[in-house]
Amino acid sequence: MGEVSFVDVSKRFSLRVEGEVHHVQALERVSFTVRDGEIVALIGPSGCGKTTALRVAMGLDPANGGRVAVDGREVRGCGHDRGMVFQHAELLPWLSAKQNVMFGLEMKGMRGGELRDTAEKYLDLVGLGDSKNRRPHQLSGGLRQRRAIARAFVTDPGMLLMDEPFAALDAQNRAILQAELVRLWEHTGKTVVYVTHSIEEALLLGDRTVIMTAQPGRIKKVIDVPFPQ
Repeated sequence: MGEVSFVDVSKRFSLRVEGEVHHVQALERVSFTVRDGEIVALIGPSGCGKTTALRVAMGLDPANGGRVAVDGREVRGCGHDRGMVFQHAELLPWLSAKQNVMFGLEMKGMRGGELRDTAEKYLDLVGLGDSKNRRPHQLSGGLRQRRAIARAFVTDPGMLLMDEPFAALDAQNRAILQAELVRLWEHTGKTVVYVTHSIEEALLLGDRTVIMTAQPGRIKKVIDVPFPQ
């Protein structure tokens, strides 16, 4: 299961600039629901709070007001029921692709043959079976993001939170990985919340698109995508 609900979520940051404290209202009374098994694209101008919304849902940052709930349970920190893919693949540079994917499973207590077999299964799913022993510096940007996606999927979370994961890639690799993401989503049935600046990408990937206003981020409109992926 993987339904996530934002209910009147607000988030404020305090920044110190040249000795003065400035308060930034990133999110203001944000409310929307992503249904189980759905892909929802979150779109809006830079600085509107899209990434902040993901971080609150992941449990990396607490909200100042309102609540985020996953399957009815309020988010109070990170958990294995959620996985996150960042814009830039955050890999441990001293580990191979396979070892990076295995890391999350080891944190869950998996060991031995099951650990290796599960990691290899997901590396194969994202097309990295032949590159499993390479370290991050030996992989292209597209392959590093494939590995980041495998790491997020491998712990079998109910939901995947994706923060512009293909934005830094060239057009060809971006199109390839968009298709790979849809294929993985069809294969696993995961719930996906996908942050993007691209209207085209939002329409291509999403069942629905949530449009946010400029800072402070509010929900402007939720649009049903009128055609299937």
